[in-house]
Amino acid sequence: MEKKKKAKAVILTLAALVLAAGLFCLGVNLHMVAYARPYVYSDVDSLPYKYTVILPGARVYQNTVSHVVADRIEGSLRCIKAGKAERILVSGDHGRKDYDEVNQILAYMKRVYGTADDIIFLDHAGFSTYETAYRARDVFCVKDAVIVTQKFHTYRAVYIARKLGLDAVALEAPELFPYAGRTRASWAVRETLARVKAFINVARGSKPTYLGEQIPITGDPQASRD
Repeated sequence: MEKKKKAKAVILTLAALVLAAGLFCLGVNLHMVAYARPYVYSDVDSLPYKYTVILPGARVYQNTVSHVVADRIEGSLRCIKAGKAERILVSGDHGRKDYDEVNQILAYMKRVYGTADDIIFLDHAGFSTYETAYRARDVFCVKDAVIVTQKFHTYRAVYIARKLGLDAVALEAPELFPYAGRTRASWAVRETLARVKAFINVARGSKPTYLGEQIPITGDPQASRD
C-alpha cells in the first residue's frame, strides 16, 4: 500500500512538472510573438529604413544554397534595391573547413544576382540567431537592422535583437519555392522550443562562442573576409 502511495506521488509530481514546463513554454511563445509582432513586416514598401540588412544563414550545399537561404537572399536584395538599407551582413556557420555557409551565400549572390561585393559583410561565427544578433552589435557595430527571414522565425529574431539593444525590425522573406506541409509543421515544433532557449539566453545574458576585433558595418567589407 505504501509503495502504491509513493508511486502515485511520483506520478503526480512528474505530471505537475510537465504541466508547469508546458505552461512556461506556452507563456514564452505568446509573449515573444506579441512583443515582436509590431516590428514584423510582410512587404518591402512599408518597411522603415535601416542601415543594415541581416541575412541569417541556413543550410547550404557544395555549389548552391537551400530554398530557405534563397528566399532570404531574395528578400535582402529587395531591401537594397528599394533603398531600405545600404549594407548586408551575412551571418552563418563557418565553424569547419568543410562547411561554409557565409562564403557559399556570398558566391551565390554574386553569381545569380551580380550583387556588388562592396556592400556585403560576412559573419563567420553566426552559429545561432542569438549569436548573430550579439555579434552584429558587438563585432560589426550594427545599431539598426532589418532581419530577413521566414515568417515563423521573424518573431524570435526580432525579440533577440531588440532585447540586445538593436533597433531591429524583420521582413518576411518571399517564398520563391513552395514548402511542404510537413516542413512547416517541423519548423513550428522546433521554433516553439527555440523561443524558450532564446528567452533564457536573453535573460541570462549569454555570451556568443566567439567575439573578436570590431569590423564596423560602415567600413570596408574586405575586413570580414577569411
